[in-house]
Amino acid sequence: MNVPKDLLYTKEHEWTKIDGDTATVGITDYAQHQLGDIVYVELVEVGKDVKQMEKIGTVESVKAVSEIYSPLSGTVLEVNESLKEHPEFINQDPYGSGWMVKLKIKDMSEAKNLLKAEDYEKYVKEESK
Repeated sequence: MNVPKDLLYTKEHEWTKIDGDTATVGITDYAQHQLGDIVYVELVEVGKDVKQMEKIGTVESVKAVSEIYSPLSGTVLEVNESLKEHPEFINQDPYGSGWMVKLKIKDMSEAKNLLKAEDYEKYVKEESK
């Protein structure tokens, strides 16, 4: 399981990379493995204001449909349009070409509600038992 140390995580298996006042969001390597082959992605519209842990999209795999939640409150600046044609990018590169949404962060203090890499790894190990 790949858990980059420079990202923050949710217990719902989203990751976020904070760069200034922008957060890039996707699902974790663990999540994409659990889902299996992803065949469809639906994401929120650019310009939408979202609250922390509000639904920002849906991922459909051959096994299940899962909702994606925003790790932070903010305004959607960009969505990864390439996922419409290539949802498999999430399986192939969940932290790179499989990113989903970019947000303009509203409240940086919300980051304290997220898990650091080590804590996320512990959480997944406990959840997997």
